[in-house]
Amino acid sequence: MRGRCTSTLPRKRRPANHLLVLLDYGDTLDTVRLAANQIHWPQRRKGLITANKKTPRDGFTVPGLALSAGQKVAKILQDRLYSLNDLQLTLKHAHWNVVGRDFIGVHKVLDPQIELVRAMIDETAERIATLGTSPNGLPWALVKERDWDDYAVGRAQTTEHLAALDTVYDGVIFSHRKAVDETETLDPVTQDILIAQSAKLKLFQWFMRAHLENSTGTLSTAGATTETSAAQK
Repeated sequence: MRGRCTSTLPRKRRPANHLLVLLDYGDTLDTVRLAANQIHWPQRRKGLITANKKTPRDGFTVPGLALSAGQKVAKILQDRLYSLNDLQLTLKHAHWNVVGRDFIGVHKVLDPQIELVRAMIDETAERIATLGTSPNGLPWALVKERDWDDYAVGRAQTTEHLAALDTVYDGVIFSHRKAVDETETLDPVTQDILIAQSAKLKLFQWFMRAHLENSTGTLSTAGATTETSAAQK
């Protein structure tokens, strides 16, 4: 019969406070529900499967850093985590949507940078956790907290994507540089992480700019302030 088994263990010896054992012994669902209603949990959990979604408050940080300072650094890094998560998605979008001349070169050159950015994401999130704060990598939080718009270019020529991505990198690198300055006295270890990430981001921006630069050292995107205007140059 569904919901039952052939266990012969006497009922009086069955633990009265463990639903999983009751189910193993084959009680009917009505019996299990009755037992659940009689249990006094320290914190009631519906059906043993509803997780507590409340994030614990920060109660520690790294040695040598005040708790308030650790929380401030974690907040700075969380903003960088949002930015890097957005960047790797944007790069992958460009990787899928680039067309035209030099397609294969640009298509392939984007993937290594995506992997590098993903490594930065992991490094940043783990530093936040090390500081005693829970890193947030959820999409809804990124969209809610960001102060920039979605990438504006869909399927387009290689030069259009490279020009638009150059503008994207301007914003990411500028914000990283600001975070470097903010963490200089707060936490030199975090600052070192951000400096190393900035160097890698600037290097790849140079790779893209090499496609946009003429022999006099002038960028085709000079004067552009948005992804759309850069792509149209």
